[in-house]
Amino acid sequence: MPNFPKPTPERVPSRGRRRLLGRLAAGGFVASQAAGAAASELLKPLEIAPGSRVPGAPVLDHPYGLPSPHEAQVVRRAARVWPLPGAASSLTPLADLYGTLTPNGLVYERHHNGVPDIDPAQHRLAIHGLVRTPKVFTMDDLVRLPSESRIHFLECSGNTGSEWNGPSGLPVQLTHGLLSCCEWTGVRLSTLLEEVGGLSSAPGAPRGWMLAEGADAAAMTRSLPLDRILDRALVVYAQNGERLRPENGYPLRLIVPGFEGNTNVKWLRRLKVVDAPLETREETSKYTSLLGNGCARQFVFEMDAKSVITRPSPGHRLTTHGYYPITGLAWSGRGTIRKVEVSTDGGATWRDARLDGTVRDRALTAFQADWYWDGGTAAILSRATDSTGYLQPTRAELVAARGLNSQYHYNAIQSWRVEASGEVLNA
Repeated sequence: MPNFPKPTPERVPSRGRRRLLGRLAAGGFVASQAAGAAASELLKPLEIAPGSRVPGAPVLDHPYGLPSPHEAQVVRRAARVWPLPGAASSLTPLADLYGTLTPNGLVYERHHNGVPDIDPAQHRLAIHGLVRTPKVFTMDDLVRLPSESRIHFLECSGNTGSEWNGPSGLPVQLTHGLLSCCEWTGVRLSTLLEEVGGLSSAPGAPRGWMLAEGADAAAMTRSLPLDRILDRALVVYAQNGERLRPENGYPLRLIVPGFEGNTNVKWLRRLKVVDAPLETREETSKYTSLLGNGCARQFVFEMDAKSVITRPSPGHRLTTHGYYPITGLAWSGRGTIRKVEVSTDGGATWRDARLDGTVRDRALTAFQADWYWDGGTAAILSRATDSTGYLQPTRAELVAARGLNSQYHYNAIQSWRVEASGEVLNA
């Protein structure tokens, strides 16, 4: 060890020493009082709380579990008022959720003519058209078939459309909340086609298309290419371990992983195999994207790679300088998420974020990145790369490719601004 010089003791006169020791003792007493008060504050949470002094509520008061009343603000919210009766949407509170699965009561909704009241005992699914043996299935028939459970995201193609013309000022629930992720349980579409003897076309002929129709008053119908969905589409009756809820398609819906939301037809009543798309209302006057040159993109099914930072995000306020984890979600309708990058300087530099948990095909992937906020202004962004190598574009790149006339499939990098006050803005 180094040989440090010994300090020279300070000479204090005896009477002065006594006064000094008295002051030190008094100071020690005050310090011990302060330490005792601090310790008392620290131990307050260990005191027996009022709620622990009386019996709790009986279990049967809540036969179906509900969130704590202290979480009453975590609800779906409407982003707009629709002009047509029965047309409505509500959005998932992404910034208030944890993990990647969306609770059933918070899954986003989009309705074209309200929610039908359907008795499952009377509901039927017809499969007909270019199949060998057309058949009508009851719900009991479907539940008796081999089932499969898979986790996939569901996103409305109009999600984030508010950002086409630049920052909307809206929080993440109202910009990105037409997005949810669930475990879906049902029967493979390919299994159902086997039940009707397969396609009636000649061997080796193109698989053709399939028309899916819902039982709502809007009679939602979409034409879908069989060769792109047959191996992964599900006809589902359960969601996150329980039967579908009415607003999410009870008793039966179609799940086409990675495809835009309204192709996942709710209240499914029939599947008709056809040789070409039927050009329905929802694929001509709706759900087409007008490009800058006046042409329209039609039958754009897959949702491209996308990501968003959910915490911190607009509506949050940073309260102290120091460490904050940047957390968010990434997804792609064309496969898995391979990488997510985060920037805190407006995109000048990027670094890899950590991907949480299992990265699943066409499902939400959570990511995290460490960040130390020094109290200055910052612009935080994320961008995703999927398993095809596709990199999430900037808004300028997307507008250059598609113009400003579209309502659908906006997937540009989203920026949040952190003010010196700690307020987070979409600006």
